[in-house]
Amino acid sequence: MKEILEKPLKVEGATASQAGAGPSYPPIERRSSTFDPKVLQRVLDGDHVEIRNWVKQLITQPEFRYYDGNDMAVQRRQVVDWTKRIADAGIGRIFMPRSVGGEESVPKFMAAFETLAFHDISLVIKLGVQFGLFAGSIQQLGSEYHHQKYLPGAAAAKLMGCFAMTEIGHGSNVQALETTAVYDRASDCFILHSPTYFAGKNFIGNAADDGRFATVFAQLEVGGQKHGVHAFVVPIRDEKGNPFPGVTIEDNGLKMGLNGIDNGRIWFDHVSVPRGEMLNRFANVTVHGQYRSEFQSQTVRFFAMIGTLVSGRISMASAANSAAKSALTIAIRYAARRRQFGAPKASQETLLLDYPAHQRRLCPLLANVFALDFALKYLIEQKETVRTGSSRPLETLAAGLKAFTTWNTTHTIQTCREACGGEGYLAVNRLSTLKADTDICTTFEGDNTVLMQLVARNLLSDFKDKLKEMRPAQMAGFFIDQRLTAIAQRIPTFTLNIVEGHLRDAGFHLMMLRLRETTTLLSTARKFRCLTGRKKIEPYVAFTRMQRELLELAHAHVERVILERFAQTISTVQSSAVRQALRRLCDLFALSRIELHKGWYLEQGSLTGWKSQAITRTVDKLCQEVRQDAVQLVDSFGIPDSCLAAPIAL
Repeated sequence: MKEILEKPLKVEGATASQAGAGPSYPPIERRSSTFDPKVLQRVLDGDHVEIRNWVKQLITQPEFRYYDGNDMAVQRRQVVDWTKRIADAGIGRIFMPRSVGGEESVPKFMAAFETLAFHDISLVIKLGVQFGLFAGSIQQLGSEYHHQKYLPGAAAAKLMGCFAMTEIGHGSNVQALETTAVYDRASDCFILHSPTYFAGKNFIGNAADDGRFATVFAQLEVGGQKHGVHAFVVPIRDEKGNPFPGVTIEDNGLKMGLNGIDNGRIWFDHVSVPRGEMLNRFANVTVHGQYRSEFQSQTVRFFAMIGTLVSGRISMASAANSAAKSALTIAIRYAARRRQFGAPKASQETLLLDYPAHQRRLCPLLANVFALDFALKYLIEQKETVRTGSSRPLETLAAGLKAFTTWNTTHTIQTCREACGGEGYLAVNRLSTLKADTDICTTFEGDNTVLMQLVARNLLSDFKDKLKEMRPAQMAGFFIDQRLTAIAQRIPTFTLNIVEGHLRDAGFHLMMLRLRETTTLLSTARKFRCLTGRKKIEPYVAFTRMQRELLELAHAHVERVILERFAQTISTVQSSAVRQALRRLCDLFALSRIELHKGWYLEQGSLTGWKSQAITRTVDKLCQEVRQDAVQLVDSFGIPDSCLAAPIAL
């Protein structure tokens, strides 16, 4: 990679198809901005600007022009060609161990991945499957033997692989997978088997056409004893592309989007896998046929194993946020050139972006993608501090941000499509492709609703652990403090304060979001304790009854974390002009969330109707202020025109 970066590619002029050349639109109106977008871009690019620029140079080459047809086979072949081109550039080696020629830099790889998501999302998912899931699972779950055997070929895209976890009958509930791996002492092999149709591995990228190996998750059984889910490297095709005996593969076929990915189903019929092909970082079967693990509990070992794979959720969220940035760039640039209606005596019609309703649609979403950008960068930093085993805080943050970000992307792209009217419906303007290709993100790498329940369960567990560590006097003081804080936020001097300085104060914003999180946590914990204590209900049943409360708690927690990271990032920005622009976006993000949940705050007595109306007026004003910089804000994303490929945005 170093040698390649020292000889940067020349960025050729995009072809008409690639850059979306077509009808001549009015110029984009760029009003005098309060900041330099290139300075803000340096803030967004962070420490890995070199790899970001390299990726942009690569994906703007003529061979990366988009495929405009509907032939799924052609699209798949193009995505494979792109994948090999990117592998040749060395991007697949960035996060891998130095022992196989890698750089062991997850943040650098994430920066490359996030930038690649400005291009074709099928390509991004293909790379995620090949490098992140297949190679990543071998790196994280295997030993040096597996690293040396598989990772060099995987990084070069010469050994294509799958990640076979999800089954037709089991997705989120990985611990209940049906595929079995029974150790046979006589042959010193594991016998992998799909006992039912529903045990078939489903929606597996690289399975239908390209994958020769798969990391397969199955229930391990040794000497008649069951040890839970473990991972195995299993060959599924020979070099000519023919499935091995006992391996049945079906193509998932045409999908709503991402048709450049060869998703498929896989079944195993008593397939023998040598003992050494079990990924044995957390458990092993010895040459004597004995199961060994440093973990005494199956559950603890399982979550340690799953915890190492959290990068998939982080990369999915980063890619989704890049797609949302692309959609907003298209919609905001179009709104800054498209005119509609106007005052009777006006010399020209009014720009769409000057309508308050249009600002209300797009500006809060613009604030969201900036807020999420900084939160995701913080998540990647936290990932680097957790090198081994599982980490509940990291798992909680990754699950919550993945869900929040991908939901936001789905909403953002739909809103941008509507904001562009009929032009947004045209395939040439790319919003339809962005919508189709990112829709799966809300259930990919974990269903968002299930992930948010996981967030809430972890928060309750952390709260329980915190209370256990407190002495009785400390515990009493904690609950008194919470009660006094809630009372203070209901007194008239607070609930009737509508001074703009107060409403736009960062301390007020954080206090309100923390109030919602803490109050929801305490009420949820009390209800859970009541159900499992006095009413003697099993914890699983209690959690099932409380799903509404759990989801509300998770959303409150994630919003508070995002706001804190946004505020923290602003404090580190050197340019005062950029800091002011980000402060407006941060205020808009915070007040938009408070406005969204004003019903809750009104119920709690933390807002009055008078103050609620003042917050709405302040959001309106912030949208007007952000509108002045909106074009420059999307310019700061640094998305090449050939990647946008939307004539209305060029």
